[in-house]
Amino acid sequence: MTTTTPTGTIDALAHETRAFPPPAASAAGAWNVTPEDHARLLAWADDDPVAFWEAAARRLEWAEPWHTAHTWSPAVLVPGGAPDELTVPEARWFLGGRLNAAVNCVDRHVAAGRGDKVAIHAEGERGDRRSYTYADLQREVSRAANALTDLGVGPGDRVVVYLPVIAETVVVTLAIARIGAVHSLVFGGFSAEAVRFRVQDTGAKVLVTSDGQFRRGEAVEVKSAADEAVAGLDHVEHVLVVRRTGQEVAWTPGRDVWWHDVVDTASSEHEAQAFDAEHPLFIIYTSGTTGKPKGLVHTTGGYLTHATWSHWAVFDAKPDDVHWCTADLAWVTAHTYELYGPLSNGLTQVIYEGTPDTPHRERHLEVIERYGVTTYYTAPTLIRTLMTWFPDGLPATHDLSSIRLLGTVGEAINPEAWVWFREQLGAGRAPVVDTWWQSETGAAVIAPLPGVSTLKPGSATRALPGLSARVVDDAGAEVPRGAGGYLVIDRPWPGMARTVWGDPQRYLDSYWRPFAARGYFLAGDGASWDADGDIWLLGRVDDVVNVAGHRLSTIEVESALVAHPAVGEAGVAGVADPVGGQAVAAFVVPAVPPGPVEDVAAWRRAAAELRETLRAQVAREIGPVAKPKHVVLVPEVPKTRSGKILRRLLADLHDGRPLGDRTSLQNPWAVDQIAALLAPGATLAPTPRPAEEASAR
Repeated sequence: MTTTTPTGTIDALAHETRAFPPPAASAAGAWNVTPEDHARLLAWADDDPVAFWEAAARRLEWAEPWHTAHTWSPAVLVPGGAPDELTVPEARWFLGGRLNAAVNCVDRHVAAGRGDKVAIHAEGERGDRRSYTYADLQREVSRAANALTDLGVGPGDRVVVYLPVIAETVVVTLAIARIGAVHSLVFGGFSAEAVRFRVQDTGAKVLVTSDGQFRRGEAVEVKSAADEAVAGLDHVEHVLVVRRTGQEVAWTPGRDVWWHDVVDTASSEHEAQAFDAEHPLFIIYTSGTTGKPKGLVHTTGGYLTHATWSHWAVFDAKPDDVHWCTADLAWVTAHTYELYGPLSNGLTQVIYEGTPDTPHRERHLEVIERYGVTTYYTAPTLIRTLMTWFPDGLPATHDLSSIRLLGTVGEAINPEAWVWFREQLGAGRAPVVDTWWQSETGAAVIAPLPGVSTLKPGSATRALPGLSARVVDDAGAEVPRGAGGYLVIDRPWPGMARTVWGDPQRYLDSYWRPFAARGYFLAGDGASWDADGDIWLLGRVDDVVNVAGHRLSTIEVESALVAHPAVGEAGVAGVADPVGGQAVAAFVVPAVPPGPVEDVAAWRRAAAELRETLRAQVAREIGPVAKPKHVVLVPEVPKTRSGKILRRLLADLHDGRPLGDRTSLQNPWAVDQIAALLAPGATLAPTPRPAEEASAR
């Protein structure tokens, strides 16, 4: 399979003029160096990125130093091969170096005398909570490492982890890394078929799961899905089960083992060995919303270097920070900024099992206050949800004064949501670091540096030190400032995925073939840059709407809609149009619902009443060419488990095309509700209650 170079640039039409320079006090304190030192660091990193990354790698503890910092073999034509036959690119970092990821995240802090410091505050949805010091974590990880070894897991073996956000998930992930095995975490709400694909694709020896999990106030049984996922797979030798809900579950003697029987009883002493810097650390799968998921392979030394440095720099990490990344532990966001980044830097952090509205909509505010969270990192979709829950501002019932820095991840954030986030959770003073990166990049690539960067609502600013990104046209040439194009990374970096598990050709075709002549990595996102060189994400290239020759960013149109007070959230898609080829369709979640979810007529009337108002809003913010032709009011827009709006699914719904696999959806009922609103004479089903949601999963 080959991919073709994308064609056509993307029109960047929105204009945001608000800017927030760093306060003098913030600039003086960032990274504990002076603003003049910041400038020298940035210049050095651009002039000699390999030397910069070597310095970053020295933040870690290495059992053996590297002899060669970096080698790179780009994709080139195969001599004597077919005209388009390319070699698979290969990047290697810190060759000869050996280290252990778990030692860097746990043991070295204990050895340095910080064993009594809290590593993790684990909060369950039901309100159960436990705090683990670094010494506690060392003992628990050692027990799990010994138990896994006794189950026959060794270096290079794959272990799939299918658990909710609980302390055992952190423990077993670090234990897998400690013994040199390769972990692959799967979202606890995924279906049996989604889990099976990942277990089968990795050839996993062990699956780690639970009897059940708590979600939206209900105990949801999970073990049966795990049993279905491994049925008939001879390479699965054991299923390790955490008792979380206490439910009765089916049991396969000889294969299934309880966590409390083999982990809790294991020795708390474990001697960790070091592994080569290029030794695989984990496999993380893309969401699978468009075709077969790709298993991206990340290695130990390069990934951990990128993770630990970027966490320290982007979040301006301080020794007394309490960091909370709200992502599920299965997402790459959590791998880097909830596991390896904060723990390698020796911070205290929070993990929370439940949903943000259980048992009430102030749950996150309650958690922030309880633990004194200082850095809060979440997704734009949650911020927009909070805006609809609290249209008059956050209640004054919780003390959020501990927050000193905010972060966003997952999708480009709408400027109005950015400003609301800063004003409401950040008290108008906390900087907002809007980060752009992907599973493929391993860690943040584009992000502001607090105390250094001038912040612009909706812009991730520019590439971090040691990294380089460009906005290019279909030929790979840089587009002029103010124009849109395709976001590329123009040189290798330590945290980059090395390959697609079992399919190196797909790695080449998906990311490197389109701009192989220039050696650029194609991110798959559209972007523009402004006169200052700051980058603005425009959404997935596949989501661009082509209206009368204008290639419009869905993100820009959505941002214009969200800026209207009647709109809580919006998903925009390009739909078939007999005149222009495509037209803009806006699926709008109102700030105030027009009536019960089941009242189709009320929702349609409200859409008709708002249509011209919202069209005028977009015309005013962007231009007449971007006005939505169709406006549909919906209770929810469909999203992946990581919170990304599925815009192509919206287009398929509107145009009546087959919808395909929906296992990656966090709210599958939204599809049926939108279909009913689009179909004359249809009725609208209510949003499922928790028990119904559980059965849907």
